This record gives sequence, C-alpha cells and structure tokens, in this order.
Amino acid sequence: MRVFHLNARAGAVVLYVIALLPALPASAANWLLLQGTEPAGAPAYRPYGFVGIEYLHTDDSRLAAGSFAGQAMAANRIGPRLENTSELQVSHVRLGLRGRLFDGKLDYRLSPLAGDNGISHNGGPNVKFTDVSVTLNLIPYARIRMGQFRHPGSEEGLQPTVLRDYIRPTNLSRQLTNERFFDHDGALTTDENTFDGPVSGWRNTGVQVFDAFRTGAWEHTYALMAGTGSGLAIYNGSGSGRPDWHLYWSSEWLLGGKGPFREGLKLFGWYQDGERELRTGTQQRTQTFDRRRYGLGATFRQGPWRVMGEWVGADGMIPGGTDGGAVPGAVSNNGAAISGRNVLPDNEADGWYLDGGYTLFDKWELRARYDRLDRGTDGARTERRFETFTLGLTYRHNKHVRLLADYEFREAEAPGLSGDAIPNRIMSRVDDVFGVKLWAGF
Repeated sequence: MRVFHLNARAGAVVLYVIALLPALPASAANWLLLQGTEPAGAPAYRPYGFVGIEYLHTDDSRLAAGSFAGQAMAANRIGPRLENTSELQVSHVRLGLRGRLFDGKLDYRLSPLAGDNGISHNGGPNVKFTDVSVTLNLIPYARIRMGQFRHPGSEEGLQPTVLRDYIRPTNLSRQLTNERFFDHDGALTTDENTFDGPVSGWRNTGVQVFDAFRTGAWEHTYALMAGTGSGLAIYNGSGSGRPDWHLYWSSEWLLGGKGPFREGLKLFGWYQDGERELRTGTQQRTQTFDRRRYGLGATFRQGPWRVMGEWVGADGMIPGGTDGGAVPGAVSNNGAAISGRNVLPDNEADGWYLDGGYTLFDKWELRARYDRLDRGTDGARTERRFETFTLGLTYRHNKHVRLLADYEFREAEAPGLSGDAIPNRIMSRVDDVFGVKLWAGF
C-alpha cells in the first residue's frame, strides 16, 4: 500500500488524528425527521434558501503515460465542467418553500436548485427541482412521505448540503452513493458516454414509511422506501422498471440540544437494492444489472468535540473512471479513440471514512478527515484505490454564514499492478486540492 507523500511532521499528524478519532467524545441529528417533517407550531408557509460560493485549485499535473499522455487529467480538473484547474464559481443557489398544513396532518417541501453543481449543470434546464414532497402524519409511528426527496441511506448523503462540514464529499460518496446515470458501459471508443441526466443528489422518487420513537434515553428511527431508482426522475430515464428498496435504522442515545446540532451518540445501518439497465460490450446489447449499496456507521457530538465514521459496500454498477484518465471527450494522441466514462456493471467496491472536529472560541472549528475507496475489487486489473486526508478550518460568523477552508492530500493507485504499469504512472500525478467556500443562508 502506498503512503501519502507528506513530510515527517505531517505524516505524524495523520497517524495521530486517525488513532485519536475513535476515542473522541459529529453531528447526531435525525435527518429523516428534520427534512421530512415540520415541528409543531410551524407556519403554513416558510421560505428558506442559501447560496454557496467556492474556489477550488489544483496544480494541473498532466497525464504521465498512455494514449493521452501529456493531456489534461480529469481528476485534476474542477467539476462539474472539467474545464479549468482553478475556478471561482457559484456552486449552489437554492430557494425553497416548506410548511405545515391541516393542523399538522400534512407537511410539504418544494425546492429548486441552481448553480455550478452536478445536478443543475447536467442537462437543461439549469434550474432543477430536487425536493418535491409531502408527508402525511395520520398514522401513529408510520408517517408517509411521497414525492422526490433524499432517500434514506448514508449519513453523508442525508446531510443537507449547506450543513456539510467539508467543501467536497468523500470519495466513496462521490463515486458509490451519489449515483450517476450512463448510456452504456464505455466499451465504445467513439464517444464520451455522456451522463444520462444529472447526478442523483442522493435522491429518489417514491413512497417512504418512517418515524421515530423513544425508549428511555434512546431515540430509534426507521424508514422503508420504494423508489423508481431513477434519481431525479423528472430529468432521468425510468430505469429497469423494478422498484429500488431502501431500508434504514438508527438508534441514538440523546445527550441534549436540538436540531442539526443535537448532542448524542447515533448508531445506524442502511441497505439499498435495485436494478439498472445498461448497454454493454461492442454490440451494445441492453442488459439488466443489480445495484446494491449498504453501510454501517456512527456519529457522536458532545461539547466542542464531534466525530463521525462510516463503512460503505457496493455491488454492481461501479464507476470505472475515464479512458486513460483523460477528460471525457478528449481525443487520443494518435487520433484513434475518444476518452469516455466507464462502468463496471458486475464489479464490487467498498470504502470508509473517519472525520473529527474540535470547536474553538464558539466560532472556529479545526477539522480532519481520512477517507478511502477501493473500487473494482473483483480483480487486480480493475481495482483502484483512492485515499484522501483532508485538513480543514471553519469559521461560523453566525448560524446563517459559514466560511470553510480545506486542503486535500490525495493519493491513488492500482494496488494489483506493478508500480511502473500505465495506470499507476497515470495516478501518481493526482494533485492535491485546495478550496475555500462561503455559505450564506436564511
């Protein structure tokens, strides 16, 4: 296993933080209730919104080997357009309406999203509705939510974007749980395999039964959802036709506070199972593949400390990167091929992360996160490993305005291949990422 190319002091910090994280006394919020229901006494119409402005920078290291050698590396370009290596952009603009009607029998949420992000940027229009749902509060311990909304699953996926502790999600979230939709598996060398609609944003369209109940100091939350499996279904295709099934359970030891900053210890697990259609091989025959995702994790928040960790497994529909690591649509140096996105429909992957933070003087937080993704683990030829250690600093001006600064130390390799193999020569040029982000909301 290759280690990060850090100096001795930075390497010691990495080891110290990783060793310390499990012992630290992360947010223990109940995201299903916070996003799917309204509190007692909430108004019938409550507007909300936020703006995110970010700057990201890499060193623009070029591809070191292969048929695209010397060209731009996709991993070193700033999304969602992958055109630049340093970019200032308005990443998120959201304005929504939520409320409580009929004496609390119905809660609703309506929210479009704009900006330079994987949802709004992919396909028209550039403003897309991500959350369109109603929740019926008629049956004790069995609320019913219908529409398009965040499906129950990973902690990082359930967290509202504006409340995330880092500028960019972990590798496992970007590649495994935040689903991308493709036209084919990438076997064709004549096109870039353009996305079939926007990234899912951890959302699905369907019906969910959920609620929370208490036993002593513990709060238990469950969710069962049947969804279309097509992400933002307004903009994506219909998939294979069989529903996606989502299962979720959490148990939280409550220690105080409320809302997104409630203190407590939360243990959770989740499972997602569905099918996806994909054109595969040189003949581009349409086939149906299983897509499963599952995970276990814990969060803890008390006083100035917070910590969060999660393990995620994946079976089927594994992203496979781009041909030669080049930007999609790039033409090979010999003019014979176009770099396209690839999918491993029958392969597996898994990953995990540990994240901790400490608040200073009420407004400042020091943060550290390590995340690792092993992708395409069925064979040495397809396996790729991504490791990122992120150091961050947050300044909370007030509850509506936050400023984040992150530095990502990134490494990638093909562990089953020799060090001088072309994939390893390419991935040795993956750059670190520096970012600054301003969040302002109401």
